[in-house]
Amino acid sequence: MAKIIVPIANGFEEIEAISVIDICRRADIEVTIAAVEQIETTGAHNIKIKADCMINEVNDEFDMIVLPGGLPNAFTLAENEKVQSLLKNMKEKKKKIAAICAAPYALHKANVLNHNYTCYPSFEEKIRLDGYHKDDMVVIDDDVITSKGPATATTFALELVRAIKGDEVYSNIKKGVLA
Repeated sequence: MAKIIVPIANGFEEIEAISVIDICRRADIEVTIAAVEQIETTGAHNIKIKADCMINEVNDEFDMIVLPGGLPNAFTLAENEKVQSLLKNMKEKKKKIAAICAAPYALHKANVLNHNYTCYPSFEEKIRLDGYHKDDMVVIDDDVITSKGPATATTFALELVRAIKGDEVYSNIKKGVLA
């Protein structure tokens, strides 16, 4: 079974995290929610999630790492040594890396962001203008997938399913959620 890890810290964007978790689980992908600060993590809009484990308890046994956005979550992920180490190890092993909203900033900090990307408008100024796709909801550049923000979360999550499970599973899940 394919496995992904979703690291979260306080201030994570709930729609982005939950969309990824839900849609990937519908596709029979094992999803591990890994807390960076404490097991019960509070999102940007005061929704609490109880993670499966702490980030320091995991290794890079996953097929993909997915970073939701939200603040200060994106900055916390960008500064956390374990998250940065996981990103670098997964890039080195040519595993899939994904981030949405402000979280591509954490990919940039780990030096794993490929040339083409998108992010929440204004965060490209913290990353780089070269390669930024302002009009695309999702950008796929080899094994790195990025997306703009909360309204693109379902499209982003479906693209993660396609990247891991292929077109048939993608189409079935997309049809099932009426996307």
